[in-house]
Amino acid sequence: MDIGILGPLTVRPVGGQAVPTAPKPRQLLALLAARVGKVVPVDLLVDELWESDPPRSALTAVQTYIVQLRRSLAGTPRTDTAEVTRDVLPFVGWGYRLIADPDRVDASAFTRHAELGRRALLGGDHHRASVLLRRALRLWRGPALADVRIGPHLLAHRTSLEEIRLGAIEQRVEADLRLGRHHELIDELSGLAAQYPLYENLHSLFIISLYRAGRPRQALDAFELLRKNLREELGIDPSPRLRTLQEALLTSS
Repeated sequence: MDIGILGPLTVRPVGGQAVPTAPKPRQLLALLAARVGKVVPVDLLVDELWESDPPRSALTAVQTYIVQLRRSLAGTPRTDTAEVTRDVLPFVGWGYRLIADPDRVDASAFTRHAELGRRALLGGDHHRASVLLRRALRLWRGPALADVRIGPHLLAHRTSLEEIRLGAIEQRVEADLRLGRHHELIDELSGLAAQYPLYENLHSLFIISLYRAGRPRQALDAFELLRKNLREELGIDPSPRLRTLQEALLTSS
């Protein structure tokens, strides 16, 4: 079974597609997929679907959704719902666990490659770091769970994934800069700086890439824009590290 949450939700058992079209069963499956291999308590499922205002029928509704999902996950005529109940979506304690091979789950593959890339970067193997981090980032097909209604638990999971993704982008850019690819990075970093106007680390990488490409005036302009954004939005100045970078630019210009 293939499971994808780094974009629109996809759950593909052998022979088909198991994602329901109805919003709440889809949301329930998304939470099980986001926590694949772990038991998700029934009360957490109820909280995700209805937050602070569950109906009296919430438990019955969850049980009905699980039955529907098991039928979808059965996949082929050779697989019955009893097998799915036992081997794919069992009831464990007071919760349900979606079972799948981690190698077939895009979020698991992403975090694994991202961590290997981070370690390679720390170890000074910049080429390997760039390759691994690019491989990790290619697994994203859009915003995580882009077509699923999001409750509090899915929101927390999606936020965590997006933070890991942003860190992987930053580390991949750093690896590429160390490989001398500053000219290739300028357009990408310009877009990232606009998308994340308060993210100092990305802005510092943008400034460095401009300077190394022989564009010190634009590098200083990028610093000034960051300082303006930080003052207007947060009421703070750039960090000492960024100010040291500015001083180096002024000295060299």
